[in-house]
Amino acid sequence: MFWRARSTSGKAICLSDQFPGIKVEEVMRGQVTFVGLPPVELGTGEIDWTANPHGNRSWALNLHTLRWMGRLVGAYEQGGDRACLDRAADITTQWLRANPRGGAGVSPWAWAEHAVALRAPVLVCLSEHVRTPALWDSLAEHGEVLADPALYREGHNHGLDQDIALLVVGCRLGRARWRDLAVRRMTGSAERAIDAQGVLHEQAPRYGLYVHRRLGVALRAIRESGTEPPERLLARRRALETYVAHATQPDGRLVPIGDSPADTRADGFPHEGPTVRVFDGGYVFGRTAWDDPHSAYYSIRFGPGRRLHGHEDHLGITYAAQGRRILVEAGFHSYERTGYVDWTRSPEAHNVPIPTTGTFRPGTPTHLLSSSITPATQSFTLTDDAYGIRRTRHIVINHGTDWLAVHDTADSGTLRATFHLDPSLKLLSRGDGAVVLGDDTGFRVTLLHFPGEGESIRPGLVSTGYLRTAENITVLSPEAQSVLTVIVPQDGRCGPMACGERRRCPSLASVQKDGLELAKYFGRIRQ
Repeated sequence: MFWRARSTSGKAICLSDQFPGIKVEEVMRGQVTFVGLPPVELGTGEIDWTANPHGNRSWALNLHTLRWMGRLVGAYEQGGDRACLDRAADITTQWLRANPRGGAGVSPWAWAEHAVALRAPVLVCLSEHVRTPALWDSLAEHGEVLADPALYREGHNHGLDQDIALLVVGCRLGRARWRDLAVRRMTGSAERAIDAQGVLHEQAPRYGLYVHRRLGVALRAIRESGTEPPERLLARRRALETYVAHATQPDGRLVPIGDSPADTRADGFPHEGPTVRVFDGGYVFGRTAWDDPHSAYYSIRFGPGRRLHGHEDHLGITYAAQGRRILVEAGFHSYERTGYVDWTRSPEAHNVPIPTTGTFRPGTPTHLLSSSITPATQSFTLTDDAYGIRRTRHIVINHGTDWLAVHDTADSGTLRATFHLDPSLKLLSRGDGAVVLGDDTGFRVTLLHFPGEGESIRPGLVSTGYLRTAENITVLSPEAQSVLTVIVPQDGRCGPMACGERRRCPSLASVQKDGLELAKYFGRIRQ
């Protein structure tokens, strides 16, 4: 069927160092570990390619990408252990025999477009050392699938992986038209997916990080194919670095917006210039200083309605100060189809104002009406009609003395503002419109509400990483047409000072007094 593929061959561009790390000895004895789940025994005989022992979508995808097999090829190239290559060849032979495209009983993950895109480069690596008609035919079939415009995910991270795969398959089989198509597509796709400011339209900083890394792989593959990457492609990758840098919190982890796990690190991205940046694609990121783990930090969401890996988080805010996370979101748990995962994408899982009347309309855009940015204070006004009534949020962040003020209004009816607190913060007291939380180091956070009565405190559950959760506290503001919430962090270092003095910690009464002053200030800036 693909006899022409056997007649010519070109360079094998093998990027095996980009495959996920595995324990070679585990795979050699028939064991695999994917996505942090417990190891699974596949055995050293016939592999059951329909297996999904954890009932996990990501696990099933990883099985069929064969990237775990690709590391065996890398191990052979590095150490010369023929057993690793023989095992890789055997796994591939089994997969090819058991998973004909369109065959009865074949797992739906076998020929899913992303599995094809991630598996094809593995087969190219193996083809450097193993040349069988079945492998060569499969490379050609993978290329046909990758080149099919009906299966292409333009402007999506899957599409980028398809482009990388088509490029290396085209080079291996001597199909210059496939290589050229891949470069054209990835350039146009990058310009669709990444705007001029660097915002990735998939609406999750973690995918900005993923696309940046994969573009690095793409550029390397283009150069190894004997040509130079288009400047347009290079420019979009450089722009993406700015977005990822600003979306990185002072502790080096990405802010968990959209499908971004809360423990994802993004160290090393170049950054300079302003500490506050408004991205037209729907983000505000601000901090008091770069390269300071104790810097205050916040994020604000607005812009186009939810798409791809985004959540219904518009008007949402996260906040950290004095080296502590304060306002967090439910974040990303997994791609499983559960009630909890559905909830993590809902407005209720984010720090947003929720009207008590009206029906939520998914995908509604939010507009940034105004912004004012100075080194000490920033303010932003946002609005939308996601519930059929207009809700407006005015946010003021003070970096002189850390505090955050949020004023929410509805043009009719009432609303309640939802605030999800970091799991490290426990309830210490409540009353007179004040909710005080703290941790075991003495750090305190006070939420002041105006009007001052009627707040609600509920137990919550937020995601701390893939398939991980932690209990937290969620505070709902009093119900009113207009609600002001002032959040005041207090450093709890109240022990003996160097000269025998003691530092006085502010009392609740003094914090409430300061809150009233902030309310007056807020009233003035609203005029």
